Amino acid sequence: MERNVSSMDDILLILALMGTLFASSHAQLKGGFEENFSKSCPGTHFKTSKDGQIWYLTLDQVSDCGFMTKQSYRFGWYSTKLKLVGGDSAGVVTAFYMCSEVEAGPLRDEIDFEFLGNRTGQPYLIQTNVYNNGSGGREMRHQLWFDPTLDFHTYSILWNSHQIVFFVDEVPIRVYKNANHTNNFFPAQRPMYVFSSIWNADNWATRGGLDKINWKNAPFVASYKDFTIDACPWKNPYPACVSTTTQHWWDQYNAWHLSSKQKIDYAWVQRNFVVYNYCQDSVRNKYKPQECWLNPLD
Repeated sequence: MERNVSSMDDILLILALMGTLFASSHAQLKGGFEENFSKSCPGTHFKTSKDGQIWYLTLDQVSDCGFMTKQSYRFGWYSTKLKLVGGDSAGVVTAFYMCSEVEAGPLRDEIDFEFLGNRTGQPYLIQTNVYNNGSGGREMRHQLWFDPTLDFHTYSILWNSHQIVFFVDEVPIRVYKNANHTNNFFPAQRPMYVFSSIWNADNWATRGGLDKINWKNAPFVASYKDFTIDACPWKNPYPACVSTTTQHWWDQYNAWHLSSKQKIDYAWVQRNFVVYNYCQDSVRNKYKPQECWLNPLD
């Protein structure tokens, strides 16, 4: 009986993924960069390939670089392919994240992928974090099972009212559950813009700030392509598509929890690649946060 249940889960997963691929084929942002994004750096620090499909963000001593969507969203699927800075990247942080405020104000909601550079030969670390109403402290750090500087890899965020899932190449590396569905510490009320950036974070990013950027290696370049958003565009005062209508795959039952295959992949990541988990930090958290008591596999 258990095997039959798992098989049905797998069938439902395949159907859901088919729906995802179909939806994503219509979710590719139409138009060019200027129609969909705003950049926050000099033109010299943002370049594209000849066909416009790859975007290059540069960090040097003159400026960092970033861009954001002109549209904000609430709930959905957000994904990009990214190739990180190679060589000695200590102190450099490349980010793919979502934030409710353009200037990351003190009361913001935020969902973060941050890629922490390192000295040559040392592995990149991925730091993920969740902010609600300006409070964070929900960091996790992972190593990767590949070199993210050699080729493009896909980094994705699933966000609905039940959970936030961080994916690397379709493998779930982190599940952040809604502890009580009343927004106790779960960003569910505010729409968010989607951001990407490369910047100087050598005051904290590599070995707690001990390893500084070696500017002799500048410029540092991160490469993006295949930006995909399949989500609910925010329209004031309240867009119908963010209610519990379950009209979209990312708001349906199969997206409220991991599939049987995803649970196996998630467990593999937890066994082999987790470097830090705030839920297990008893020094920092005298009392375990409420969401830490939930089973990510439920």
